[in-house]
Amino acid sequence: MSPTLVLSLIAGYFVVLIIISILTSRKATSESFFIANRNAPWYMVAFAMIGTSLSGVTFISIPGMVASQSWSYMAVVLGYIVGYLVIGTVLMPLYYRLRLVSIYTYLEQRFGFWSYKTGALFFLISRAVGAAFRLFLVAGVLQLAVFDGLGVPFAVTVTISILLIYLYTFRGGLKTILWTDTFQTMAMLLCVGVSIYLMADELNLGFAGLVKTVKESTMSQIYFSDPKDDKFFWKQFASGAFITIVMTGLDQDMMQKNLSCRSLPDAQKNMFWFTLAIVVVNVFFLSLGVLLYQFAAAKGIQLPTNPATGKVIGDNVFPLLATNHFSLFAGIVFILGIIAVTYASADSALTALTTSFCVDMLDIQQYDEQRQKRLRHLTHFGFSIVLIIIILIFRAINDQSVITSVFKAAGYTYGPLLGLFSFGIFTRRGLHDRLVLPVCVAAPLLTWFINEHSETWWGYKFGFEILMLNGLITFLGLLAISRPRTAAELNPAG
Repeated sequence: MSPTLVLSLIAGYFVVLIIISILTSRKATSESFFIANRNAPWYMVAFAMIGTSLSGVTFISIPGMVASQSWSYMAVVLGYIVGYLVIGTVLMPLYYRLRLVSIYTYLEQRFGFWSYKTGALFFLISRAVGAAFRLFLVAGVLQLAVFDGLGVPFAVTVTISILLIYLYTFRGGLKTILWTDTFQTMAMLLCVGVSIYLMADELNLGFAGLVKTVKESTMSQIYFSDPKDDKFFWKQFASGAFITIVMTGLDQDMMQKNLSCRSLPDAQKNMFWFTLAIVVVNVFFLSLGVLLYQFAAAKGIQLPTNPATGKVIGDNVFPLLATNHFSLFAGIVFILGIIAVTYASADSALTALTTSFCVDMLDIQQYDEQRQKRLRHLTHFGFSIVLIIIILIFRAINDQSVITSVFKAAGYTYGPLLGLFSFGIFTRRGLHDRLVLPVCVAAPLLTWFINEHSETWWGYKFGFEILMLNGLITFLGLLAISRPRTAAELNPAG
């Protein structure tokens, strides 16, 4: 694929997004920016959330990891179902009852000022790091497909990518994103479906042959044998449930969309249909991964390997095959798919970061609408710069699959949120509020220390379940600084 063609696709794609932004951001206010005036149709929210939750990591890393991890990730996906059930029946009723704009306001009502600020701070760190990881992946693909050939540095690629997101989100916020993400989810689903069809056609497989090929492949194995293995089914299943609770239910980015629904029943319908869709979509991505390796083997294609280990670099498999060995049409489909799924996740993250910082740190609602608008724009631009910096740092130090990096980082940064919300919901005790931040900083450090030595001490290797350990340590730390609540504190809002 020529750089000119790819650049034309990117330019045309963003023209569509900017047109959508212009049409949907007219007379935008802070309420429409933050929660879309609480008037979004549930089915639109459910569909838009598919693209937001997946990201370019799913599009590239999940198909790429089947050679080394087989279908072990499917256990994580099945765990999602439990996590979404908890969100729909426990967390969403709480958020709607309190009519929250930022979900971390709950922590102030339940525990106090420092707990509230600590929760918001950990979200800002978690989402900024997670969004940067995801954007790092797509920027790397665009660098390989286009900008290396033009001699453009990676830093310029990253800057352009993020400023384009800023351009179509800074005015309308969530009201715009619900529309752009609906468009981008549609583009992503179309692209993955077409990719699977074209791969099956290249391998001369009908539908029955496709199902048989995936089912009988050694790469579709799920691991039940060794509990100490980080791919063990029940470890992955439990990790998936807790990852979902924290990265959706305790995450302002994902819950901001849910809070834009007209009522709690609408939001719960959204969550039910979204859950079914996300499981099916992940099955498609894992199946695509099997087909990619089957295609490479059938065509005798040498896949990229790590010189140090000799292992295939999974994150490079799909981009390499799509841009160098597929037909022109399939390559175009891939580029559009990776752009759609990545920016659907990234634009939402940038808006959520702006929302949380404005509401939780700046207390923006105390100001008049004109000043709120000015603060929103400055914050939105500031987080765009922050994402650029984090991506460049990550490029310098990353040495593993991006999806592993994302979830490993989430285990350390979302753990305190899991502990805080769990303590607030499942106990009736108060906290010595000023001690909450030290506990929430100490918990990830202790978790890291245990993770570094667990194999030596017990022969146990932590995987994504490091999140549960971190949440448990945080919970126990909070229990240690807890106190009985006073009569004044025991109210329905708590």
